[in-house]
This record gives sequence, C-alpha cells and structure tokens, in this order.
Amino acid sequence: MATYPHILLAVDFSGEEADQVIGKAVELARLHQARLSLLHVVEYSGAMYPGEIPLPEAFDLDRRLAESARARLEAITVQHALEGSPCLVEVGVPKREIVRVAQERGADLIVLGSHGRHGLQLLLGSTASGVLHLAGCDVLAVRIGSA
Repeated sequence: MATYPHILLAVDFSGEEADQVIGKAVELARLHQARLSLLHVVEYSGAMYPGEIPLPEAFDLDRRLAESARARLEAITVQHALEGSPCLVEVGVPKREIVRVAQERGADLIVLGSHGRHGLQLLLGSTASGVLHLAGCDVLAVRIGSA
C-alpha cells in the first residue's frame, strides 16, 4: 500500500457533498499521518461573465470570491480540527490550478469530489477527470451525489 505524506484536498463548497469528500481526506490523512492542505479554486470571473458591459474595476469579483473562499476553508479547518493545515485559494481553471498546486507543494495524493457525470457533461470533461489525466501523483475522486 502506498503511503501519502502530503495530501491535497480540493474543496468545492458543495454542502453535504463537500463534507463527504472532506471526511474521506481527513480519514486518509490520519491513517497515513499525513500533512493535509486544503485548496479551493475560484474560477476566473471573466470566464463566467460573457457580458458586453465590462464590470467596474472596483467591483473586483475575483478578489472578493477568493477572500470568501479563504474564510470558508479556515472554518472547515476549525470544524474538522485541522488547525494549522494550509488553506490555499487560487484563481483560474480548477483542474489546472489543482494539478499545479499539487506539483508545487509536493502532494502525494489529491482528494476531490466527482459527481459521476454522464452524456454531454462527460464528453466536455469534469474537474475530477481533468485532474486525473493531468496529475503527476495519485488522485482519489470521491463519488458524490447520484450516479
């Protein structure tokens, strides 16, 4: 059995489903006596907002979303007795940022949720599938929601 000294947990804040993924990562970290880092990727707002009217610079949506995500990650560390675990927030394409952070931080295992997409969603790809194909380390995609 492989050991995992450093586990990267990619959190998407999907409510009870995220709790399932967090629980699995915490369990594995304790089993392997591993460091656990938490990561949330804020998708770049330019990709979400295709409108012709530009957003004012003062609006700074990405920064606001990142600040909110950091607070939510820190709350998770308190809730799950993980104080001292790094809380990382990046802005970009989730699958690419998860893989980049895992590589830069020397993670041995990435844990994230998988919604079990089918049909068109499967063809277009998902974050879990993208991470699985791009990562240089092991990936655990925890099945969440209905398959």
